[in-house]
Amino acid sequence: MTTTLHITNGDGFTSVLKNLKLEGEIITWREMLCEGKTTTEVGSESFWKTRFEFLNKNYKVSKTNFIEATLKEYRRLCNQKTQEEIVLWFDEDLFCQINMIAVISWLKKHRKEAQVSLVCKKQKKDKPFILTRLSEEQILKLYGSRVNLKQDDIEYADYIWQLYCSDTPLRLETFSKFNASQFPYLTDAIALHLHRFPTVKNGLNQLENEVLALANSKRINSKEKLVEALIKKESDYGFGDLQYYRLIDTIKPLFHSFHPVKLSATGKEVLDKVKNYYPFIKQDDIFLGGTRKYSFLYHEDSGKLLKL
Repeated sequence: MTTTLHITNGDGFTSVLKNLKLEGEIITWREMLCEGKTTTEVGSESFWKTRFEFLNKNYKVSKTNFIEATLKEYRRLCNQKTQEEIVLWFDEDLFCQINMIAVISWLKKHRKEAQVSLVCKKQKKDKPFILTRLSEEQILKLYGSRVNLKQDDIEYADYIWQLYCSDTPLRLETFSKFNASQFPYLTDAIALHLHRFPTVKNGLNQLENEVLALANSKRINSKEKLVEALIKKESDYGFGDLQYYRLIDTIKPLFHSFHPVKLSATGKEVLDKVKNYYPFIKQDDIFLGGTRKYSFLYHEDSGKLLKL
């Protein structure tokens, strides 16, 4: 009987971990909870129903694929009931950090007796913490110095998850005042999350404005090259090509062409904050966690969110 369970941030790192032949079972957390509506009870029937509806509508994920890729792996997680230690392997980006706190929330309820450990660098460095870019020696060293989470840490991560899933992000603005020492990347990830709400000045959020700025500042020959540049430049989000293609589609009218990439006249006005695009992009069914994206505005000058 193995005494360790590893939960990883994706199939890429799962393959790396299998090659290291560490003791224990490995479960891959196949979700992207930083996008779309989320509910607090991770793993519940309503939780998975909500997630499937989002993925089906926005990424054309079929029910069969959702069951095979996500639900079957989740059921494998549910069947892992005997391990004494559960080790979490998640990168520092927004994508991974939101998944991480959701997993911890689930563990808090369903694996109360297990010791939960987190593999991470205790202090942020200039280079982003990306597990798949580490050498085997580096991974093993970090594994050896993994952080054992105390009950207070578990409660803290669960609390942030509850706030993320609430219908208002306002309380997240002050959460960094609490002790987050065991989660060195979470504060920055939540700050980045708050920047995903539309800005007061032009109705686009920080990342949408970055897309326009990049498209306007460099000669980029295709949408594919634009996406490649965004993945490289905006690594703090942890988004892949699917997320960026979807984002670009939401602001497609702000582009004159994609071969080469050029902004439209309106796109330049929005980028220059001469025109506010909020009335044209606003939709009531777009969620960030439990919050409607367009029910709040981010005020750049004060760094505060405003409820509409």
